[in-house]
Amino acid sequence: MAKSPAKKPTKGFEETLWDTANQLRGSVESSEYKHVVLSLVFLKFISDKFEAKRSELIKNGQEAFVDMDVFYQQDNVFFLPQQSRWSYVQERAKQDDIAVIIDTALSTIEKSNSSLTGALPDNYFSRQGLEPKRLASLIDSIENIDTLATECGLGEEDLVGRVYEYFLGRFAASEGKGGGEFYTPKSVVTLLAEMLEPYQGKVYDPCCGSGGMFVQSLRFVESHQGKSKDIAIYGQELTSTTYKLAKMNLAVRGLTGNLGERPADTFFADQHPDLKADFIMANPPFNLKDWRNEAELTNDPRFAGFRTPPTGNANYAWILHMLSKLSEDGVAGFVLANGSMSSNTSGEGEIRQKLVEDDRIECMIALPGQLFFTTQIPVCLWFISKSKQASAKYGYRDRQGETLFIDARSLGTMISRTQKELTAEDIATIADTFHAWRSSESELKRRIAAKEIGIEQYQDQAGFCKAASLDDIKANDFVLTPGRYVGAAEVEDDGVAFETKMQELTQTLYRQMDEAAELDKAIRKNMEALGYGE
Repeated sequence: MAKSPAKKPTKGFEETLWDTANQLRGSVESSEYKHVVLSLVFLKFISDKFEAKRSELIKNGQEAFVDMDVFYQQDNVFFLPQQSRWSYVQERAKQDDIAVIIDTALSTIEKSNSSLTGALPDNYFSRQGLEPKRLASLIDSIENIDTLATECGLGEEDLVGRVYEYFLGRFAASEGKGGGEFYTPKSVVTLLAEMLEPYQGKVYDPCCGSGGMFVQSLRFVESHQGKSKDIAIYGQELTSTTYKLAKMNLAVRGLTGNLGERPADTFFADQHPDLKADFIMANPPFNLKDWRNEAELTNDPRFAGFRTPPTGNANYAWILHMLSKLSEDGVAGFVLANGSMSSNTSGEGEIRQKLVEDDRIECMIALPGQLFFTTQIPVCLWFISKSKQASAKYGYRDRQGETLFIDARSLGTMISRTQKELTAEDIATIADTFHAWRSSESELKRRIAAKEIGIEQYQDQAGFCKAASLDDIKANDFVLTPGRYVGAAEVEDDGVAFETKMQELTQTLYRQMDEAAELDKAIRKNMEALGYGE
């Protein structure tokens, strides 16, 4: 009996859309077509919201109000003039001037909605010289998203957010090094959110990329039955196109955030000079060179009490900038290259020593390799705070004079030949260890009762975690590499005597040596047969 042919796995709507987007290759640079795809997804999304609200007004006998923007804005729906609606664009998708039509639609949306000022590409599609047929094919694919949303059982914000997240990750993977400018791997962002727990207050990212830290903060709040209105978002981004991505990324999720009046350099044009944040989450550019010249920022108040960070590497400039932005109970968690934990170049060791002596270092985590699409540089997580004193507001115990070190390099699962990610279990293992160490006794009991944590109390674990004193760190020359503190993991005794193991290993070694000798003889004989003898 003949076997029926195996069914091909059904592609998800994100993958189908990605395949269509890939048709743009050759007509536009891969680093650019994310703006083409995400701009159209954004246009489709806000149009669907607009049309739903418009239909609701008509159904309720309010036809007289369908062209009044205030009746849309009160429900956080963007008002769209006719030429900026998806239906208008989609009906004209086969025209040769479709690029101009899209640019006009996006421009009109910005003019009609002040909250989107500076968020959308400016005359972008016309400048790219996109082939109308390929653009029409992409529009047809995006037209299908709404139907597939019902099948997926997702709300509109979840669906478009899912498309954004999928595409940003794929773009980062395909673009290599440049992708890191706008995307931090989801598992790393999730770990930061689970560690910091930004339930309420001001959340800040001084190098926000496409806004992934903010999105994950919102997810954390919602997953713990909190309210998105309890967090206020502040961010800054240098690159204009990435700044626009961040604004769109927030808009499709119904989030409002203050990303500054314009894209700008955080060090030279701080968009939030008076901000004091409760939580800071960031993935600054690794080992940024020539970020200032010798004469610049030498008396900057953000570096007061420390020596000015060196011109050849901005790592410690980012650290001091974030420290200066923290509220009295605030805590920052951010990604840096591993070299930041031990470098003594150009006074970096002196800055790190003062951070330790001032008791600002809350926790250090060594992450596994291959987590990032964009770099093979080993990375770590820093957590710093303004004060380690007990805080009833957050359920903290007094951690003065103590720093937690976690070596998580053995965690993570390969998801491709070159890519690794932290699993939900890995994230819980790390976060639970941190919270058990940081929580007051009453807070830990509450967490255990609520099943928010998987361990009953903090304990040092050889090879994984260690609560070190300031004296311990001083004894290690103020190097913050977790491996120096956690030691080696205990090896489980398998019950086999050492003498027995050694005898077995010796026999194996001798057998392999004999085999190697036989192979050498065979190779020598073959070489001689070919006329290449000694």
